[in-house]
Amino acid sequence: MKSKKHLLAAPYAAWAVIFIVVPLCMILYYGITDKQGAFTAENILAIASPGHARALWRSVLLSFVSTVICFLLAYPLAMILAAKKENNGSFIILIFILPMWMNFLLRTLAWQTLLEKTGVINSVLAFLGLPAMHMINTSSAIVLGMVYNFLPFMVLPLYNALSKIDDNVIHAAKDLGANKIQSFLHIILPLSVPGIISGVTMVFVPALTTFVISTLLGGSKVLLIGNVIEQEFTQASNWHLGSGLSIVLMIFILLNMVVTALFEKEET
Repeated sequence: MKSKKHLLAAPYAAWAVIFIVVPLCMILYYGITDKQGAFTAENILAIASPGHARALWRSVLLSFVSTVICFLLAYPLAMILAAKKENNGSFIILIFILPMWMNFLLRTLAWQTLLEKTGVINSVLAFLGLPAMHMINTSSAIVLGMVYNFLPFMVLPLYNALSKIDDNVIHAAKDLGANKIQSFLHIILPLSVPGIISGVTMVFVPALTTFVISTLLGGSKVLLIGNVIEQEFTQASNWHLGSGLSIVLMIFILLNMVVTALFEKEET
């Protein structure tokens, strides 16, 4: 039986090796070598250059802002959905994630059409006699695109965590004299911490590494570290520098995962 189970896992193991392990090994190799194949740390230390450091800091800042906005929007929504009956809540969740079935690129292009200078929003403002707004190619447009695309990844973990809270626990707190605010701060919020951690991780990590949203909504005026890495690979054909910057980005992601894992362990 064990040998048969191992055989069933063989396709997944082969897939993981070919598409995960091998690319990571290639990134590591290119990141610590130069074009002559000699070992060097210059590709990794290049993150300290003003342009790269500015792009990394901007990526972290916008990712943090997007994650906070997603949390502030998703938590009340998840509480409302968890308070409804199971069937109704599941149906509303389905409606909420329905746009996610559309291609990621098409959703972002739709926002580009809405926000551009001659887009839908400015056309409506012009029709109403109001001045046009400069929205495209700004940091705010990138944050808006991140929030729109990654909000469901915050809602679903929070909804799962909140829906698992036993109503009897909340009723017991009320019987002991706790008001709604006290029940939320001492019962609901602590019990939903695993969902918060999962949601923050699922939003912050893709927001930090994205380059499509910043390319379409930020143009060439707002470059994130993902754009810099993508340009090194596709335009400059400098795989060594691109890999070195990718290693730094992976370190940031691993640190984020370690911190969240430790925090989750302390909570449990």
